[in-house]
Amino acid sequence: MPSAFAPKFIKKSLRLSDRKLLILLAAGSLTTMAGGVVAPILPDIVQELDLDPGLAANLVSTHCLTLALFSPPLGILADRIGRVKVLIASLLFYALFGIAGAFMHSFTPLLVTRALIGAASGGIAAASLGLLGNMYDGEVRSQALGYATSTLTIAGILFPLLGGAVGTGHWRYAFCLYGLAIPLAIGARSILPLEQKTHRTTVPSYKLTQVLGQPFTIWLLVTLSLVSISMYSVVVYAPLYLKATIGAGAILNGVVLASRAIGAAVISALGSKWLAQKLGLAKAIMLGCALMSVTLTTIPLLEQLGWIILTAVFFGVGFGIVLPNVYSALANIAVPSLKSSILAAGTGAGFLGQFLSPIILRPLLNYGGIELVFYGAASVSVIAGLLMLALSRNDKDFVNPNPPPA
Repeated sequence: MPSAFAPKFIKKSLRLSDRKLLILLAAGSLTTMAGGVVAPILPDIVQELDLDPGLAANLVSTHCLTLALFSPPLGILADRIGRVKVLIASLLFYALFGIAGAFMHSFTPLLVTRALIGAASGGIAAASLGLLGNMYDGEVRSQALGYATSTLTIAGILFPLLGGAVGTGHWRYAFCLYGLAIPLAIGARSILPLEQKTHRTTVPSYKLTQVLGQPFTIWLLVTLSLVSISMYSVVVYAPLYLKATIGAGAILNGVVLASRAIGAAVISALGSKWLAQKLGLAKAIMLGCALMSVTLTTIPLLEQLGWIILTAVFFGVGFGIVLPNVYSALANIAVPSLKSSILAAGTGAGFLGQFLSPIILRPLLNYGGIELVFYGAASVSVIAGLLMLALSRNDKDFVNPNPPPA
């Protein structure tokens, strides 16, 4: 991570606590890798396995469904038996199921491996976010979550590029990148101390239900789902659009997908918190949604690569404004013993939106072509921003909800 982006708690030195943070950030970035590696090589998979493009889009999004389904229960499990144990086991299963995709020769078994890697990603997300949420408090925690978002977006730059580059030789080679989870599992076991089993008696299940049942919490989760639908439309359909319009290959698709994360990385690290302080959380999220919508509507109008990349960067800026502010609000409402559970629910909601993206947008693809897909995704982003703005009565309540007693 560039030193200009490094928070104060990284700049001091690379002590044990800093290495813990780096392990958690690296592990969490693998959830982005789950789809980022496959998206650039999707056209090659479609061609070799002779798949329907609309059906093949599920290879990029199926892991999102299982991540959404497994993240909340694995978050609860992490709070009870120990987050480090869940993290290590999930990393090992992630590598196993990810690499297995290289050996599949038809759609169904490949789809199964994609689903299994999503389940493992749910455990990684739940455990790493829970550990990160408990390491810091207040403003420092908000900053840490901003840098976590920045790390995710930097991973969004790196992994599509790696997937496209490695997949140039053959698309099967790209699946070997999932093996990166193995050294991270070894590092987590060496650096992160195993927790004591103290949560079983201190976390009554009704408290989690109370937090998740708050209207504020529900709408934060809905917002994550809606913006994820819009965001993933670019991941799934941009490679297909670029293949059809400018004949883009795996490497060029990787470059375009990576460019969308550049703006998100910068704004998450340097600007999202500042915008929330200046505009208020609701208006900042609305601004991010509006920027996502505008850039989505311009994609079908562009055929020059330079303009497409620039548009993708500004799309990432919008997403980079929304994501850390929503996660910061979720962290605020969770008591320490429920951090993994609440943040895992947010992760599940976001990835549920990613899974639903090709399902919701496929009728638009069949009816009006890929251009209509981007217009539909832009409309979803507008709805998310308008409803967020309308349902927040005032910024004080929105930023600092009153959680149930610990």
